[in-house]
This record gives sequence, C-alpha cells and structure tokens, in this order.
Amino acid sequence: MHDEHQGFFDALAAEWDLMFTSEDLERLSRIVDRLGLKRGMEVLDLGCGTGILFDMLRRKVTATGSVTGVDFSYQMAQRAHRNFPFNNVNVVDADAINLPFADSSFDMAVAFSAFPHFSDQQKAIDEAHRVLRDWARFYIIHLTSSREISRIHHKIGGAVEHDGIPAEKQLRTMLNTSKFTDISIEDHHGLYLAIAQNRR
Repeated sequence: MHDEHQGFFDALAAEWDLMFTSEDLERLSRIVDRLGLKRGMEVLDLGCGTGILFDMLRRKVTATGSVTGVDFSYQMAQRAHRNFPFNNVNVVDADAINLPFADSSFDMAVAFSAFPHFSDQQKAIDEAHRVLRDWARFYIIHLTSSREISRIHHKIGGAVEHDGIPAEKQLRTMLNTSKFTDISIEDHHGLYLAIAQNRR
C-alpha cells in the first residue's frame, strides 16, 4: 500500500499545482488566517505535496519562524524544495508515520489534503503528538467534506480508492488516544477542518 501510494503521488507531482484554482488558494488563505499563526512559530506541514501552503505559512511566521514540509513522495518533496528556496522553509522526504524530528520540536502541525493518504492514521496522529510542543495545535484541512473526499477517491480508484477520513466519533477517539484535547470538527460542503490541541 505504501509503495503504491508513493508511486501514485510521484506520478502526479509535475501537475499537482495545476489542480488548485485561484479560488481554492483564496479559500485556503482564509483558512490559514484562522489558524492563529504568530511570528517566530515553527510549523510542520504533514504531507506537504509541492508546498501549496508554504508561502501562506511562512509569511505568517516571518523570517523569525520556520516552515518544515514532509512528504513521502520523493517527487513531491523535490518539487516543493525547488518551488520555495527560502531560508525559513525546509522540505524533508519522510513519512508522517515516522517523523525524523525530536520530541516537542514544533508549535503547530497542519495536514492539508493529505490525512486520508497516511498509511497508518493513528501512528501519524501519535507522531504529530510526539513532535508538537505542549498546547500546540494540529489541523486537518480539506476544501471538501469527508463525504466528498471519499467519493472523489473512489472515482479515481487505484491506490487512493479507499482513502478517507475516519467518521467524526472515530477521529475524536484517535486524537484523544494520542493526548489531543479541545477537539472541534467542521465537516460540510466545501470544507473539512479538524482542530485539536496537544497535551504532553
């Protein structure tokens, strides 16, 4: 499953940026405005793809902060690195279920359009908990509802046919298991936004 997913996203890397319209980017910008980003924050972008969020995030944290993107697709990670050659942007070819970072390294983690594709979603949440500092927030973001995500992936088929977001009750349990609290979930047409606060 893992290698199949890597191959799927490697093949899409060259065209990935074209999948997002100017309207999508405007909506994303409004969502990023809601995240509570501050100057100097160190932010982790899980499943960063080609770096769609990088510019929005790095402008919020300024040069005193940093954005670190992680993607298990080598081609996606390489394109993200080329797209954003800034001193405060780092890109790592790694898997969200086995992050190469020390405990309590980040002030925030986001997973945009990526969580359904993590090979072990509980492990990915566990890893987010491990690398986040106390009280840091974790965001799962999509520009479609969970139902729409499942329908789209089923239609695409292949490696992503069964990729989806757990039902709300299940996701809350998974987050609680990893010591995340204050969980809120918006799931409706045009938006999926899960927010959870980390506790050490």
